[in-house]
Amino acid sequence: MALRRGAVSRQTKETDITVELNLDGEGRGNITTGLGFFDHLLEALARHGLFDLEIRAVGDLEVDGHHTVEDVGICLGRALDRALGDRAGIVRYGWACLPMDEALVLASVDLGGRPFTDCRLDLPPVMVGEFYTGLFAEFCRSLAQTGRFNLHVRQLAGEDPHHVLEAAVKALARALSAACRVDENVQGIPSTKGTLS
Repeated sequence: MALRRGAVSRQTKETDITVELNLDGEGRGNITTGLGFFDHLLEALARHGLFDLEIRAVGDLEVDGHHTVEDVGICLGRALDRALGDRAGIVRYGWACLPMDEALVLASVDLGGRPFTDCRLDLPPVMVGEFYTGLFAEFCRSLAQTGRFNLHVRQLAGEDPHHVLEAAVKALARALSAACRVDENVQGIPSTKGTLS
């Protein structure tokens, strides 16, 4: 099987980001964004998706974390899209419902090439470390847009923002891992149209 890897570098006046992604990895994450809790979430994404993921991000954190989080999502989505190639042979769909203490979050993805995001987390607008809770939805939007996939996230239970966000990213990791999996029974492009998007 060909290596399913994607690498992206992107530099703007706000951020300088490099992402390397291996879809068929062992769950190794080497992440530095300057936002400790965001690093923690991205390491969980790698670990629970069994992706090898390296991210180096330097952003205008003196302003806030928005540009860094959004641009990491953009770059990671592009790396995912490149790693998937023409998407032939993949399962395409994946979902996971994952608990963390009192929190329970469902994530569902369709790697069909049509970007859409609906992220519904009932979180107060607070900081978890240096990470503003509202930025998780922004990350999901950027990731799905440039990764060309459909993403739904639903909080089913939970009160602690740390627990809800961690359950959400782990559910996303498991859903993506399932959807990216190559299945020998899937012949060619996984669509009745014969093409994706």
